[in-house]
Amino acid sequence: MFFAGIADEAGRPIARQIAAHQELGWTEIELRMVGSANLTDVDDATFEATLEAVGAAGLHVCCFASQLANWSRPITTDFAVDVAELTRAIPRMQRMGTTYIRCMSYPNADWAGDAWRDEAVRRLRELSRMAEDGGVILAHENCNGWGGESPANTLELLERVDSPAFRLVFDTGNPVSYGQNSWEYYQAVYDSIVYVHIKDIRKVNGEDHYVYCGEGDGCVREIVGDLLANGYDGGLSIEPHLAAIIHTGERTTSEEKLYSTYTEYGRRLMQIVEEVRP
Repeated sequence: MFFAGIADEAGRPIARQIAAHQELGWTEIELRMVGSANLTDVDDATFEATLEAVGAAGLHVCCFASQLANWSRPITTDFAVDVAELTRAIPRMQRMGTTYIRCMSYPNADWAGDAWRDEAVRRLRELSRMAEDGGVILAHENCNGWGGESPANTLELLERVDSPAFRLVFDTGNPVSYGQNSWEYYQAVYDSIVYVHIKDIRKVNGEDHYVYCGEGDGCVREIVGDLLANGYDGGLSIEPHLAAIIHTGERTTSEEKLYSTYTEYGRRLMQIVEEVRP
């Protein structure tokens, strides 16, 4: 098992992201935003500089937190946008030795349920074929999209896409956000999980309140304990959402607060792991 995190929540500059992981003693990092753009969208010069900086720091990029089929791309989005992003991402992943690229399964846009499902499956099949050819894995997150509507949808999506390059990243907090039970969701999809995002949420008057891991209703302690008891050797990647929430644009005005909440979140996760380790 290894620790990682979606590092732009420590700060947008890559130097800041690297520093946070070095302070935590982690050697794996998940990249999303570098500066003002997703790693899949930055220009070649920025990518090369990022590759050099990460390598010089002794870090390995374990996952690209891409925009594929995500909350910003409803099912009506031109599919060419996702094809172009994955086309750019695969050679960059190969350069970085990265296995996983996070995706979702398209928020609905008032389509009938079956039509939404069928088009999401069609698109993800094609993206999975691209991933297979490129030697990488699409890691579908239980978030916005048809596959995140329920554990049953997640499992049906896996069956319909039917690709070794299409697996699951399980986010501990998202079920809470969507009115689901994190422990029950986790148990239902356990066999297909290859990577885990650690987020925690408490509902207060129907609103999401992001909290440190282990303090909310995401069953973080129980899920991590079960993973370790069953020999899980993948990543636990933090996505705190305490000082920055990428999809809402919410962001603290204090760069120091971004950094300090991120590193404190990482330390708290390491403490949980020590406490629940068999």
